[in-house]
Amino acid sequence: MTHADEMARIADEAKTWRRTLHEKPELLYELHTTAAFVAEKLKGFGVDEIETGIAKTGIVALIRGAKGEGPVIGLRADMDALPMDEKTNLPYASKVPGMMHACGHDGHTATLLAAARYLCETRDFAGTVALIFQPAEEGGAGARTMIEEGILERFGIGAVYAMHNQPGLPVGQFATRPGPLMAGGDRFVVTVSGRGGHASAPTKSIDPVVAAAHLIASAQTLVSRFSDPFDQVVVSITWLEAGSGGALNVIPDTAIFGGTIRTMNSATRAEIEAHLRRMLKAGAEQFGCEAELDWRPGYPVTSNDAAKTALAVAAAAAVAGAQNVDDNCDALMGSEDFSYLLEKRPGAILWYGNGDSAELHNAAYNFDDGAILPGMRFWVELVSRELAG
Repeated sequence: MTHADEMARIADEAKTWRRTLHEKPELLYELHTTAAFVAEKLKGFGVDEIETGIAKTGIVALIRGAKGEGPVIGLRADMDALPMDEKTNLPYASKVPGMMHACGHDGHTATLLAAARYLCETRDFAGTVALIFQPAEEGGAGARTMIEEGILERFGIGAVYAMHNQPGLPVGQFATRPGPLMAGGDRFVVTVSGRGGHASAPTKSIDPVVAAAHLIASAQTLVSRFSDPFDQVVVSITWLEAGSGGALNVIPDTAIFGGTIRTMNSATRAEIEAHLRRMLKAGAEQFGCEAELDWRPGYPVTSNDAAKTALAVAAAAAVAGAQNVDDNCDALMGSEDFSYLLEKRPGAILWYGNGDSAELHNAAYNFDDGAILPGMRFWVELVSRELAG
């Protein structure tokens, strides 16, 4: 059996693993069934070392090459699902109400498991592969927690890589770029306080609704007047609450609004927060109100190391052909907690094609099992290039 045949055989088996995981989605750090499944597979493959229970249900497993000593590189797959009901009607659809693998983390996990099995069989590299199976990517900052629990230092990880499936990109194709690939995403809630009263006598009140309306409109100038037009910033107000629909003749005491701000530059991120604080204070005061900002920092900008991106692009081109690798794709305004790992170690994250599927975080989404083989082949080729000896 050739290496290509063996990879195809493993990838075909990994489809079953993926569908098993898909049926039993779990959220955030509570990935007990998922982690047990992954750990059992890794032990069966013959990894050299495995540690479970990191960040509650995370796993790091080591595979040492047969060509001698060398550096340690980390390959990361996220494992958690989303709190939503599945609407695919697939035979292996989620059997857990209110939970669904709508972002393809089941596919990421199966792809890395497939690569792990092949690497355990061949070990044709010098150094060590650290397999990082991470919980809580979907809003729980699981990568940050694993870092805080010392995985980079404890396992000597010197570089980090990840992949994420991408609907709309054909299966077998890859895309990435050096530098910022995904945005930093912060959330905020603003409470505007005034003094309530009767709607017929607004001069006897301090109307927080009017103040909030002006502040919401002013917040858009963070993009148009306080950021460089060549520096991507998105401000979205997604929540507004004031008063009661059953009391239309009452001016309320408070109005609350909130949303997200996404930036592609760490310095811009800090500047936008500072501008917003000044804007809210001054804007509320002109209406006699007070505005309290609850700033909720999210994931940092996901920024790829240039040299590691070039190496990953070369590996992808060797697997898929240069014509099937976009090495300067458009950046996206979504966020990804692999950014925490990239702040600590050089590395890169790539998109791999999921074909003509529903979008991520959609109830009709499904990971394309055909993506497992090219993804697996990429991991193996990346290891051979990074740990050539």
